[in-house]
Amino acid sequence: MPVKKVLCVEDSAADMLNLEKILAAANVFVVKAVSGQEAVAKAKSEKPDLILMDINMAGMDGFAATREIKKDAETKAIPVVFVTSKNQKADRVWAQMQGGAGYITKPYTAAQITEQLQAF
Repeated sequence: MPVKKVLCVEDSAADMLNLEKILAAANVFVVKAVSGQEAVAKAKSEKPDLILMDINMAGMDGFAATREIKKDAETKAIPVVFVTSKNQKADRVWAQMQGGAGYITKPYTAAQITEQLQAF
């Protein structure tokens, strides 16, 4: 099933704008969240096909938000791809343990983002 709606969780306005441009060019509808708490709520209400999740955010970080999303029967099947500046092997392993389906490090290319759209 092609990805038509993506929830972008990003607290940086510049990074959010960049993701929006890439996804718009791929004809994908973008739902935005700027915090982990907002991501959990929008995952439930919007039922996106894919979530692109930042890790470093104030309050609830991306790891905690993903755990909440994966615990909920309504949202646990939504794939979460982390898009982050964290580039250590331990971060990648921890992301996978939280239920992450993919991991992209910043700075990323448009191709890396669109590849994830085809993966799910």
